[in-house]
Amino acid sequence: MISKILSTIKKDLVQDSAYFCLLMLKQMIRPVPGNPYLLFLLAAFLLASCAKRRKTGEDLTVFRYNEPGGISSLDPAYARNLSNIWGCNQLYNGLVELDEHLKVKPAIARSWEISSDGRAYTFHLRDDVHFHPHALFQDSLGRKVTAHDFVYSFKRIVDPGVASPGAWVFRAVDSARNVPCFHAKDDSTLVILLKKPFPPFLSILGMKYCSVVPREIIDHFGRDFRRNPIGTGPFYLKYWQEGIKLVLRKNKHYFQKDEHGDPLPYLDAVSVTFLMDKQSAFLEFIKGKLDFMSGIDPAYKDEVLTPYGHLREKYRDRFYLLTEPYLNTEYLGFLVDQKTGGRRSSPVRNEYIRKAINYGFDREKMITYLRNNIGIPGIYGFVPPGLPSFDSVAGYSYRPDSSRLFLSKAGFPNGEGLSAITLSTTAEYLDLCKFIQHQLGELGMTIELQVNPPATNAQLIAGSRLDFFRASWIADYPDAENYLSLFYSKNFSPSGPNYTHYQNPVFDKLYRRSQHELVDTSRYRIYREMDRVMLRDAPVVILYYDEVLRFVNKRITGLGINPVNLLDLRSVRVHPGGS
Repeated sequence: MISKILSTIKKDLVQDSAYFCLLMLKQMIRPVPGNPYLLFLLAAFLLASCAKRRKTGEDLTVFRYNEPGGISSLDPAYARNLSNIWGCNQLYNGLVELDEHLKVKPAIARSWEISSDGRAYTFHLRDDVHFHPHALFQDSLGRKVTAHDFVYSFKRIVDPGVASPGAWVFRAVDSARNVPCFHAKDDSTLVILLKKPFPPFLSILGMKYCSVVPREIIDHFGRDFRRNPIGTGPFYLKYWQEGIKLVLRKNKHYFQKDEHGDPLPYLDAVSVTFLMDKQSAFLEFIKGKLDFMSGIDPAYKDEVLTPYGHLREKYRDRFYLLTEPYLNTEYLGFLVDQKTGGRRSSPVRNEYIRKAINYGFDREKMITYLRNNIGIPGIYGFVPPGLPSFDSVAGYSYRPDSSRLFLSKAGFPNGEGLSAITLSTTAEYLDLCKFIQHQLGELGMTIELQVNPPATNAQLIAGSRLDFFRASWIADYPDAENYLSLFYSKNFSPSGPNYTHYQNPVFDKLYRRSQHELVDTSRYRIYREMDRVMLRDAPVVILYYDEVLRFVNKRITGLGINPVNLLDLRSVRVHPGGS
């Protein structure tokens, strides 16, 4: 009887303090001869006392979202995909972070200096940052973070034994000198030396790969640190049953505060489910059991959005929609190298054919009718809106007369005598490619579609085995260099991202010049000129620039949105009402 009561009580308790009370209760309860009611009196008294020390489950402010792709690791060394990045962003901090406008701002580093040659970065750390409490720390508050922790964390990322996919972020670090490339001058001063100037380096340090981690915890857990994370972030891991449920709890000792000096985060907890079926997750959101939904699936696109990309009237009393340009350029690529690839005689080797294709279809109509106006038509350069250096560089738009003109210049008036061109894609983008196929067909160009599995398509592109292919580029870090590096001649695939094998000495010269320009506004001017040079040679067809969509329950405020689709829950509040 007593055991059954205790079991029921345990299920209802939601705070650590309440569970502690339960343990005390088990110790106190003893049979009392002649007075069976005393046992229940003691139990009631103790539980009433505990109730004053905790919030009830109904009082907790919990943010709930679903992660259909699952989370494979909560170790920031493996924060490669968005699901892992979102989880790690709640648990860890780095030296710096990016604001919603992608500007670098302090995090654990309170300030920094960059040497005049752009090669030495000196960071001065805050002295009030602690790791989450753990039994391995002598301090119950959690050990204080020092510059030595960053040296360990960064060296761990480049350690071949760790095999972090983020090792590339430190490729610019100088390891050839006689001094360490990561150096702690003292507990609060960190120095990083680079081989050569690399202006985007500071923004790269805002990636989750560059989070600080405690050595003693990793030494204790080894590879199992992935599910036993200890960081400095606004939340700590409370519970994780992989593929089922993940719960994060508020870090009451978090070092950051809001603009009024109030402690962050505001939430008590974060609850993550892992429903793989997006339709099921959508229904949970509609029922109010999830607070937020990122992106949209074709299965329910027309249910929630009008043809012009607005939230339908029937949902506006319960949800709101946030949109923002996403740092993702969707494009078609041509293999322009005459010496490699599939057919050396492929028509796409001809610059005029590439321009005829660029002018030959209506991007605005494609976005309106096939994507419910989600996305920005690709009529500018390769660098997408959302980056500070974007400046409406003139690209290609629908001009069928210009398309016919370039067909004639190529020697194929109205497409006569032009052999078929094969476009390789994946099933997800087949509708877009069929649209392009149809419109180019009206101008006399025959486009044959080849549908490949995503992994196969990626391998064929990297191996320079496709003449004409659909691809996309999502920013690794928020600087236009990350996009324009796709056209630098020394970055030929498979070792680099130049999948088109484009090369132009003028472009290369500008690229090298940009690497030494430390003044942002001057570097942005160079980026725009690089974009124009590349567009004149037409190694790609820019389809559209993607957008971030966030559907949010109206009981949620403070969520915000950003061009890299990073989930930041520090300033989120949950209010009564909503769905």
